[in-house]
Amino acid sequence: MNRPLTGELQALDRAHHLHPFTDFKALGEEGSRIITHAEGVYIHDSEGRRILDGMAGLWCVNLGYGRQELVDAATEQMRQLPYYNNFFKTTHEPAVRLAEKLCQLAPDSINRVFFTGSGSEANDTVLRMVRRYWALKDKPHRQIVIARENAYHGSTVAGMSLGGMAPMHAQGGPCVPGIEHIRQPYWFGEGRFGEGRGQSPETFGQACAQALEDKIRELGEDNVAAFIAEPVQGAGGAIIPPESYWPAIKAVLAKYDILLVIDEVICGFGRLGEWFGSQHYALEPDLMPIAKGLSSGYLPIGGVLVGDRVAETLVEEGGEFFHGFTYSGHPTCAAVALKNLELMEQEGVVARVRDELGPYLARRWAELGDHPLVGEARSLGLIGALELVADKSSGERFDKALAAGNLCRDLSFEKGLVMRSVGDTMIISPPLVITREQIDELVALARQALDDTARRLGKPIDSPCNGDKQ
Repeated sequence: MNRPLTGELQALDRAHHLHPFTDFKALGEEGSRIITHAEGVYIHDSEGRRILDGMAGLWCVNLGYGRQELVDAATEQMRQLPYYNNFFKTTHEPAVRLAEKLCQLAPDSINRVFFTGSGSEANDTVLRMVRRYWALKDKPHRQIVIARENAYHGSTVAGMSLGGMAPMHAQGGPCVPGIEHIRQPYWFGEGRFGEGRGQSPETFGQACAQALEDKIRELGEDNVAAFIAEPVQGAGGAIIPPESYWPAIKAVLAKYDILLVIDEVICGFGRLGEWFGSQHYALEPDLMPIAKGLSSGYLPIGGVLVGDRVAETLVEEGGEFFHGFTYSGHPTCAAVALKNLELMEQEGVVARVRDELGPYLARRWAELGDHPLVGEARSLGLIGALELVADKSSGERFDKALAAGNLCRDLSFEKGLVMRSVGDTMIISPPLVITREQIDELVALARQALDDTARRLGKPIDSPCNGDKQ
């Protein structure tokens, strides 16, 4: 694409297109990047640059770009039945086959799925199902859902309310009533440093689980319906909980007979080296919202995997469930999602993340911990984070006015790598088909971006600038 056309598209974009999660005015002044095509783990822009997509789009292009099999699945389905709904006692083969496949992959206690168009819609559905379940159990007072601070569960009003992101609450309030939040299991920011300075990961994880029990007692156990959380907190900063966290959470929920909702929108479909993050942590959720990697982002589709406890009550006692979406189980989206899962199975993608790529990324990513800007380098499966700090020994952060994370993000793109910034935490979540050589490239580019960021911030660089495989 030539520069005049780039300018034309930027002008049209500025005039007509309001981007999500964007400062509209600032983007209009700067101009948007125009992405033109992609293959494998790389995207290309209108300036001719090839960029390694370290975020798999928005955590979703698990199978990589340019898979002709998914294009063919969409084409064939669109010729046969491009759209029909699942209302009014009807269905179609793609939705039925996809539901069967999902329940085969899910934990044993899950045998039903309710389709949606996105993860946000899935979490709206969760709220409806949880409250309906307890009403059918003659406990309509069980309305409250407990979530975590800094969590992300979507951008609808219900999703925003379930999430714990203060800026979203400030713009989108008042929130849906009956949702409470507890501390996040963010050991680096709140256990190693910060409010709980000096705690071991084990002690900190147990303290975070205790916060759940304390909140339940505060609210009254008979008023609490469910606890919702991601296995690894994604958009909040790739927050990997201490090993002590999830066993303690499970014990608390069992003690008070509270439903467990595990948001698998990011962690599902291989990200942590299992089909679902729940399986990595040996969890048995009552409900699991899904989306993103379900179709590798090729078409929008989501859903809620519903455990037997909830599903049987809704089916046997619930009558009509007054909830659904125009695109619930959209046949073309379902056909693509089914083919996506079949390809992941045939190619052993999930096992490769668990056995080869996850451990390799963990070793290479950890090497960035020696950089003077990095307070912690952590990863699990194919998700990773770098904590940018002004002082490694104290964990002191940079002045917010410096926007160190955004600076590193922009310099990373200039180097040819997409990393995401959440405050001063840098995140990666690459396609699951990335190779060892491409992981080496990703780490080398990340180090170069860190070096450039340090120079811009006036910090000395005394770590080895080595992007080669060790």
